[in-house]
Amino acid sequence: MVLQLLAWLAVMAVLLFVPAGDWVWPAGWVYLATMMVSAVLLTVWLARHDPGLLAERMKFPVRREQKGWDRILTALILLGFVGWTALAGIDAVRFYWSEMPVILQGLGWALIVACMAIAWLTFRENSFAAPVVRIQTERNQTVVSSGPYALVRHPLYAGALLFMIGQPLLLGSWLALAASPLLVLLMAVRAVGEERELKAALRGYGDYMQTVKFRLIPGVW
Repeated sequence: MVLQLLAWLAVMAVLLFVPAGDWVWPAGWVYLATMMVSAVLLTVWLARHDPGLLAERMKFPVRREQKGWDRILTALILLGFVGWTALAGIDAVRFYWSEMPVILQGLGWALIVACMAIAWLTFRENSFAAPVVRIQTERNQTVVSSGPYALVRHPLYAGALLFMIGQPLLLGSWLALAASPLLVLLMAVRAVGEERELKAALRGYGDYMQTVKFRLIPGVW
């Protein structure tokens, strides 16, 4: 687990600072530190309270047992995230195309923290929040309708919306912010596909969809 966290941290550092071409990038270090602290806190909490969910989430998100459509979408999201993160450094630091007001960078940091708080609330409520779309029959998966799931059907994705706005703001990149809707679209398509699978195979999910009307944004969609 520690090795995986360190490897993830190293990959994130490469994605940030190599395209930027400058290791003296305060916003990059703030972002990296925020992600590291968040990952450690969530991992420690899961190890103590829900090791089964931690084991699921520590696995690579693209797996052989996934449905083909989910494997393709997940791979596209991962590749998109890599390019999107690299774009921020290229835009804001290497070529100085974007200038972001400090107050908006602070807002971006707050949105990232809010995303991580929503992730914790989701993990606390749903022990089946695996990174792949599948019915966890071996863990007797049931429908979760409490906590953040009483507001939207995909609270992790709802938190990710905040992240997709917050990361480019904190890193100071208008170009990365303009590219965020592409990742949001991929995520939305995956949410629809995930619901199709859950409705077909998880008892009670259809009734849950009738009770909680919105997927990501209350009152909107």
